[in-house]
Amino acid sequence: MTLPFTDRTWLWLAAALYLAGFMQGSIALFKRGRPADGATYLLILLGYLAQLAGLGLRGRAVGGCPLGNTFELYQFTAWSAITLYLVVGATFRLSLLGYFTACLASTVTLVSLLFPGWDAGQRVRIFGHNPWIELHAALAVFSYGVFALLALTSVMFLLRHFSLKSKRLGGWFSFLPSIRDVDHMGVRLLAAGTAILGFALAVGAVYWARPETVVNLDKIVVTVAVAGAAFALLLLRLRGILLARRFALACLILFAAALLSLATVEPGRGRIPARPAPAAR
Repeated sequence: MTLPFTDRTWLWLAAALYLAGFMQGSIALFKRGRPADGATYLLILLGYLAQLAGLGLRGRAVGGCPLGNTFELYQFTAWSAITLYLVVGATFRLSLLGYFTACLASTVTLVSLLFPGWDAGQRVRIFGHNPWIELHAALAVFSYGVFALLALTSVMFLLRHFSLKSKRLGGWFSFLPSIRDVDHMGVRLLAAGTAILGFALAVGAVYWARPETVVNLDKIVVTVAVAGAAFALLLLRLRGILLARRFALACLILFAAALLSLATVEPGRGRIPARPAPAAR
């Protein structure tokens, strides 16, 4: 007898593993005063693989990238952030980044799972047979994952800023990167997220410009607004107008706005039931 490992079963497992990584990291910090990098990284990796399996099942079911409702958009955003962490965290060995990433991933995935209305139905071939529109949507949501990691580095910057101002340099504060390093990483992540989102909009614009195309105006306005805010924030940072703590806070606001905007950018219409009844014989 096989276990009913549906797409949501895999996604629940992923959320549980992310939460386990966060709880394990919390115990390590409060009991031993240091992060447990290896164990946290392993739990996040296992959660990532489970989430990939769940999203893969959805992708095969809908015939494309699973971005058809609010639930899938939140899941894909969390998956994008984890993808970046698994590369960046291993490369730069940032001690506390895994802990914050596990917190973010468990929160986003669990919240999306706890609202059944966000996943009331699945959409089949929401992008038709146009790979360019599918690429546009995937890149746009992936850029939100970059902004998620940017938000985490902003939290780390604020914590390091607080530790320096209050002269608390010991304990788990000692595992934070230097304020210069985390600031530079934030600028690079903002630049990368802005570039990816800008490219996604450029790809979509080629299709939207066609006279026979019907587009969701709300989706375009919201996505362009997020891209414009990200570009303005990057420009202000590079010109030296928005620096240090104000820049970190602005990055947090940018990610919050991007996350909230996902509810308005659901592509296409015409839902079908998530589990259609079998055809009559």
